[in-house]
Amino acid sequence: MTYCLALRLDEGLVFLADTRTNAGVDNISTFRKLHVLRPSPDRVFVLESAGSLATTHEVLDRIERDLSQPGDHDSLATVNHLFEAALYLGRLSNEVAGEHQEALAAAGADGTATFILGGQIAGQRPDILLVYPEGNYIRASDERPFLQIGESKYGKFMLELAVEAHVELEAAAKIALTSMMMTARANLSVGPPYDLAVYLNGSLALDEVRIASDSPFLGELDEVWTRHLFDAISDLPGVPPDVGASVG
Repeated sequence: MTYCLALRLDEGLVFLADTRTNAGVDNISTFRKLHVLRPSPDRVFVLESAGSLATTHEVLDRIERDLSQPGDHDSLATVNHLFEAALYLGRLSNEVAGEHQEALAAAGADGTATFILGGQIAGQRPDILLVYPEGNYIRASDERPFLQIGESKYGKFMLELAVEAHVELEAAAKIALTSMMMTARANLSVGPPYDLAVYLNGSLALDEVRIASDSPFLGELDEVWTRHLFDAISDLPGVPPDVGASVG
C-alpha cells in the first residue's frame, strides 16, 4: 500500500510520500515514490506515484529518455502548461500499462499506476493534478486544494484542517506529517522513511528532506501529537447523565 499527498496553499505547495511497498507481510521493501524533475531552468515538477511500481519505473525511464533525446517530440521540457504535462504523463502511463496488460492479466495482476503531478512553469500558477491510469486528470479544487493517492481515508481530516485554516507552509508540512502518521498507525503497509518536499511559489526550487524511521524528529512529533491529543480529549465536556434519556 502507498500513501502520497499534496497540498496547494496560499504560499506554495507541500508534497509528502511514504516509501513502503509490500507483496505480503514477509516481503516488505522501500522504494522512493516522490520524484523531483527539473527538465529546464523555467520549470520544476514533483511526481508522486501509487500502484504498480514496475509501471512507475518505466514511466520515469521514458520521461528521462524523452528529455535526453533531441528532436521534435513531447517532453516535460517542451510542454507549455502544467495540464499538458499531466496529459503527457497520463499518455506514458497508459501506454506502459497497455503494453504489458495481456501478460499481467494472465498472472492476475494489475499494472496500472496513479500519479500526483505538481509544480510550476515560470509565469503560471503553481498547481497539483491527479493523473488517472486511463490518462486523464483532475486538478485540486479551490474549495479542497489537496490530493491523495493510495491509503487516503485515515489522514484526510488533517488535510481538510490545513486548507480550511489557510495555514502557512511550515504548519502545513507538520499537518501533512501528522496525516501520514495517522495513516501509518492504521495501516502497517504504510510507513517510513517519508519524503517531504516544500515549494515556495515562484521560487522554482524545492526544499527536500527524507525522514527516517529512527529520526528523533519523527519520534518527537509523534510524542507531542499524542500528548496534546489526550489533553484535548481531557478538555472535552463530560457526557451528561441524561444523554441517553428518551424524549417525550
